[in-house]
Amino acid sequence: MSFLIYILGFALVIGGIAWALVTAGLKTNYVIMTSIILFGIAILTGVTRTRNKD
Repeated sequence: MSFLIYILGFALVIGGIAWALVTAGLKTNYVIMTSIILFGIAILTGVTRTRNKD
């Protein structure tokens, strides 16, 4: 459950960054690439912070 909350929060951040980049006039390709990279970082950090310790 906490992983889902973490990803949803990061999705809001990614959406805000993407909106800012589009407003700044960047090409759509760059906005999509940035969003994909940030989403990958979100998954990596979400898994490491919410996993159960052995």
